[in-house]
Amino acid sequence: MKIDLLVNKPQHIEDVAKMVYKEFVVPTSSKKTYEEVVEFFKRTYVNKFPITFIANVDGQCVGTVSVFENDWKERPQFKPWLASLFVEPSYRSQKIGFYLINALLEHMKKIGYTKVFLKTENAAVYYEKRGWERIETVLDEQGDRIDIFKYTLLNDENNY
Repeated sequence: MKIDLLVNKPQHIEDVAKMVYKEFVVPTSSKKTYEEVVEFFKRTYVNKFPITFIANVDGQCVGTVSVFENDWKERPQFKPWLASLFVEPSYRSQKIGFYLINALLEHMKKIGYTKVFLKTENAAVYYEKRGWERIETVLDEQGDRIDIFKYTLLNDENNY
């Protein structure tokens, strides 16, 4: 398995768009089209947002994670945000998500960030076990619980 920036592997833009569209757009009330998601991922970068990583196994994109300047307009003071972590179901339980997140955190530290935030509706335990600090729990417009986490990037050893 190899982790790389999507900007270095543009042949996987549509793979990432399909994953994100199916997992994070379709189940919501978002009006974004698949084509808009593809266009979004055509504009990912190395040192400015959005930044997207992919996991590649034998030439196939099997997972992705991004960092956005802001992933929740209700909390503009928190930035940047880890977002859209997804691993294909047949590749789960192989630490691919762990390696994607680790690559993202190391990259953020390298380009000068000291904190990364995220929101999750159903994976609080996963992030708590990996050193993320829950800083807030709120209810969204539908009354669903959202946990907000912060990860502090240390200058020395990061034991993500």
